Parts: sequence; C-alpha cells; structure tokens
Amino acid sequence: MKNRDLYLEQLMKFRDKPLIKVITGLRRCGKSTLLSLFEQHLIESGVARDTIIRMNFESFEFDDVNTYRDLHAYINDKITNSSGRYYILLDEVQQVDSWEKAVNAFLVDANVDIYITGSNAYLLSSELSTLLSGRYVEIKMQPLSFKEFLDFTQMDHDLNLQGAFNQYLKYGGLPNIVELRDNPDTIGPFLEGIYNTVMMKDVIERNGVRDAALFESILKFIAVNVGCIVSTKKISDYLTSSGRKTTSDTIDNYLKMLANAYIIYKANRYDLKGKMFLKTLEKYYIVDMGIRNQLTGLRDTDYGHVLENIVYLELLRRGYQVAIGKIGNLEVDFVATKTDEKIYYQVSASILDEKTRDRELRSLKAISDNYPKYILTMDQTIFKDYGGIKIKNLIDFLLE
Repeated sequence: MKNRDLYLEQLMKFRDKPLIKVITGLRRCGKSTLLSLFEQHLIESGVARDTIIRMNFESFEFDDVNTYRDLHAYINDKITNSSGRYYILLDEVQQVDSWEKAVNAFLVDANVDIYITGSNAYLLSSELSTLLSGRYVEIKMQPLSFKEFLDFTQMDHDLNLQGAFNQYLKYGGLPNIVELRDNPDTIGPFLEGIYNTVMMKDVIERNGVRDAALFESILKFIAVNVGCIVSTKKISDYLTSSGRKTTSDTIDNYLKMLANAYIIYKANRYDLKGKMFLKTLEKYYIVDMGIRNQLTGLRDTDYGHVLENIVYLELLRRGYQVAIGKIGNLEVDFVATKTDEKIYYQVSASILDEKTRDRELRSLKAISDNYPKYILTMDQTIFKDYGGIKIKNLIDFLLE
C-alpha cells in the first residue's frame, strides 16, 4: 500500500477525540486504502487486533447487514470487553439503511472511536448533521496530487518531470490509473466505468433524476468550460441551442447534485473592494483530469484553464478556502485564505509574451493590501519578481 500521508496525518490528529471521523470523496479516490493504512497505524501503535472492528459494505461478507439494527447487533457482538476501547472502521457505510442511528448509539453508549467512509455528501445530510451536531469532523479526500502521483509511479526512469506532469494531466490522479499506465488502452474504459458508477449510483438513482441525458449534457458543459465564468442562463442558452429546453431551477438543482457527489466544485466570486461574496457568475472545476478528458476528449485549446483546475484542487488539499477575486473590472484567479493567512494567485501557461505578462500583473497590482501575490506559470525563467509579485513555476509549486 502506498501512503497517503496528508490524510493519514489528519486521522492520526483526531484519533481518540470524541468525534466521528467522516472520510468523504469520489469513488475510487483511495478511501478504503486510507482506512487500511490507519488500521495498520493502530496495530503498529500497540492496539490489539481484536479491538479493531473493520467492515466494508461493498464486500459480500457483510451482504446481510442491511439496516441499522443489523449493524448495531454485529458490532455489539464484537465488543466483548465493556471497559476497553474499540476502534470501529466502516467503509461505504451509506449502503446500510439509517446507519447513522447505530453510529450515534455507539458514540453515546460505548467506549469507541469511529471512522466512516462514503462516496458522497449524503453522508453529511441534514438528518445526520442534526443527529450528530458538532460531533463529527469531515476529512475530504481527493484523487492523487501531482506530488503523490510521482510517489506512486516512483518517477519512471524514462520519464522526466514534464513527461510525468503531462501524464498526470492526461490520465488524472485516481490511484488505480498508476497500475494501468503500461496498458493505456485500459485507462479509458476504467475511467468510463468510474464515471458511470458515480453518475448512476451516487447521483441519478439517489436523486431520482428523470432526464439522465440532460444531466449528462450539463456535466459535459461544465467539463468543457472548467475555469470559465458560468451561469445557469449560459448553460440554458447552450442547451436550448442544442435543441434541449430546460429551466434555470433544473440546472441549478443538477449542479448541486454534482457538487454533492464531489464530481464538480464551485468557486464563488469575491469582491475584494466591497469585501463580499457575489451571488452570480461563479466558476466550476472538475475533480479529476482523467474523468474530464474522458467526458470531453483531449483538447489543447484550454491548457490554461486545465492548469487552473489543477491549482484550484491543490489549494483545497492544502486546507485553503478558495474564491475567485474581483477588483473593479479585473479578476484574480484565486484568493486562498486560512484563519490567519491570505494569498493571491494568477495562473498562466506562459507569461513570456509581454502583453500576457502585463495582463496577469495588472490584476495583482490593483490589490492594495500586502498579502503575498504569485503568478504560477509553466515557464522556467530567471525573472522571479515583478515589484513584489513573485513568479513561480507551477510544477515547483505542486511539489512544495
């Protein structure tokens, strides 16, 4: 098993805290492996194997555990020492009907530390949030970062850093991709299978979507237009021109479903002068480049927006809240904030052209505060500073 240290360290940080650890993320992004890594960590730290209760509800072994009562009975039977601490690891727990009732009961009645995974945000539905109010922490897992991708591939000797990055952009970061790279013809069907499963199980079936074709058209529009300003009207006009009539409410609902399934992410616009979030003209990014390329075909016309998508996801991994900055008529690609930190980023494939460089610098120069400002680019240049605005190679940024 390859390590996913970023997420494992988060689990270790919350170990034995009176909170349910909820690991969410896209199917096949590595949640089950993370639980196995954590189980291994527990054993290596001295926890007895018989005090770890691990259940994977995609396994036939637990096919008879269908309701919260079944779940409660199974776990209760394993807790043989009422004074000892038990670690409960539940994988794809949303397969169990009303599972949250059993989880809540053990949290209240037993000496347990609980970890659960699921493929979508319905784990954190309003019902669960009400029942477990303030007693859970969500760990949002993503496909591999570029740094993890290099670790998983162990940097093939015949592949330089740029070549590895090109593969990452083409195939994406789902962990199984690494094992399929020797047979590239298998990657497309694998990604297609993941996409179809997520769409059917996590979105269409769960939400009772009536028009699957319309739903897929909306997702493909988002995939083609990552990093572009999008509105429900813009999507509606596109669909109408393609002969499909729909309403803004339907589009809005479908976008929320896709976000809840962790297929797309919405970045709101923030007015840097008015210091307020704007309610319109947001941007969307997609969870994995491989899935995006499967939806759209490889397009070399939007390289800058693809790089923007990669940077957006990386900032999320690093724990930032990310918005699109607006300052007058100018735009800043990303405003990344934490509790006591703020950084501004522009992303550009290249700024060697003077007009492009001036355009990217203009937005950052318009910001009057003294927080760090960066342009991330694929260029390798000796010029690293323009009046306090730092120029950084994008791959170097991803490897920090």
